[in-house]
Amino acid sequence: MRRETLVVGVLVALVLLPMWYVALQGEPSGEEIQIDPSVSEIRPLGGPVDAPNKLSPSQVGVVVWVALFGLYGALVGAHRFMNSAVRPSDADAEVIVSDGGISGEEGNDAERRTTPRDGRIEGGGSPLSWLSTDERWLIEYHDAAGSTEGIVVMAGLTVLAIVFSALFTGEYLTLARTQYFGLYAAGLFLSLAALTVAYYAWFMPHVEVAEKRGH
Repeated sequence: MRRETLVVGVLVALVLLPMWYVALQGEPSGEEIQIDPSVSEIRPLGGPVDAPNKLSPSQVGVVVWVALFGLYGALVGAHRFMNSAVRPSDADAEVIVSDGGISGEEGNDAERRTTPRDGRIEGGGSPLSWLSTDERWLIEYHDAAGSTEGIVVMAGLTVLAIVFSALFTGEYLTLARTQYFGLYAAGLFLSLAALTVAYYAWFMPHVEVAEKRGH
């Protein structure tokens, strides 16, 4: 983590934490209304967390901001994972670089194959030729990993999404507890999102291009 990022994070925390502490005081909890078990079997207020049954606007605002910061952190982590975590390092991978060569091959720079600006490698056509024009050319290309590890991860996430979907349906047909609805729905959508991330990371090539702009 860069020093500047750490300093900004500390300053933001020093400003927000006292405000959030005051905002979380909120209002006293109201009287809880129970459903008569003889009338219905559903338990909408049941759940693993003892949550208040009444929230003030300031408390809702804190919850929303915490959720937004958490979502931002998850997006940043997913983006970094997709672009670096499963990509081969430049030392042991064949990478088309901006000077028209191929890095990561045996031999010195003089022995590297050349790649013209139109995206074709010497000795044969390249499926990336359509990316290159007079105003745009290829800078870097990593082929998709396509490893067994990626297949296993995607299979596990698929099973996880099916399990959460079944749990959500089962909860709807039985006790209908609101907190469990939220947990199962969050698990389902996060599993589907992670499935998309895994597919991009392991089964999509990494491509960077440069483009001339008119400004």
